[in-house]
Amino acid sequence: MTAHQKLTRRFGRDSAHRKAMFQNLAASLVEHECIKTTVIRAKELRRFIEPLITLSKVDSLHTRRQLIRKLGNHKKDVIEKLLKELGPFFAKRNGGYTRILKCGSRAGDAAPMAYIVLTERQKVLES
Repeated sequence: MTAHQKLTRRFGRDSAHRKAMFQNLAASLVEHECIKTTVIRAKELRRFIEPLITLSKVDSLHTRRQLIRKLGNHKKDVIEKLLKELGPFFAKRNGGYTRILKCGSRAGDAAPMAYIVLTERQKVLES
C-alpha cells in the first residue's frame, strides 16, 4: 500500500484508541522526560507533543483549555508540569524539543525500539 496523501499512521486502531494512546504517551513523556517505545510511535509522538510544548510557553487560561482539550481533563498534573516547568525551560528554543535515540529491537517481535527524550533535559539513560 502506498502512503500518498496519508496524514498520520493509524497503528491498526480506530481514532479514539489512537487519540488515547498518544495522550497517554505524551503524559508519560512529560512526567518521566524519557520513555522507551517503538520508533514509529516515537516519530508520531513527536508530532503530537511538540505543539503542546510550544503552547505551554505562555501560561494563560486559553492555553490551559487548549492543553486540556488535547491531553484530557484527568491529566492536570501533566498540564501543570508543562506550564510551570517545560514551557519556561524551552521558552527561548524554537522547536526541536524532543530527540529520538534508537536502541535496538524488542525481544518478542523484533520491532525497532527507541527512546524519545526531551532535549537538554535528558537525564542520563541509566537503564
